[in-house]
Amino acid sequence: MDETYIKLKGEWLYLYQAVDKEGKTVDFLLTRKRNKLAAHKFLPKPITNNGCPNVINIDKSGANREAIRTYNKRRLKRIRIRQCKYLNNRVEGDHRFIKWRTQGMLGFKSLESASRTSSGIEIVRMIRKEQVGCLMATYFKTFCSLAA
Repeated sequence: MDETYIKLKGEWLYLYQAVDKEGKTVDFLLTRKRNKLAAHKFLPKPITNNGCPNVINIDKSGANREAIRTYNKRRLKRIRIRQCKYLNNRVEGDHRFIKWRTQGMLGFKSLESASRTSSGIEIVRMIRKEQVGCLMATYFKTFCSLAA
């Protein structure tokens, strides 16, 4: 679990991402703030959709650590927190593609356009990693079915 930033009219937005141990994107969320509330808003969705992990690798972000601790207090199954920047390289590498795609755009004009564009980039990355789609479907057909 990690976050990166995207520029919107001169201010930073934060894109939270969760990646599993195989490097597959689990979930993502674009928020205006990088704090405990934003991390807490993001955390339950990937856990609900993909099951509760034993360990979550995070960087030294206090917001992510506190969100996981709060989640642990409310649930029976505990998630172990591992804070090591080297173990978080898999998700950091995933940020590279978002940065590369959005850097030439000179920022976004609205939160809605930033959210839709980042969602589209993430969906394309998921298709390329062969996380979704049928064996016989083309990339375009798979993208259209996910975007609908």
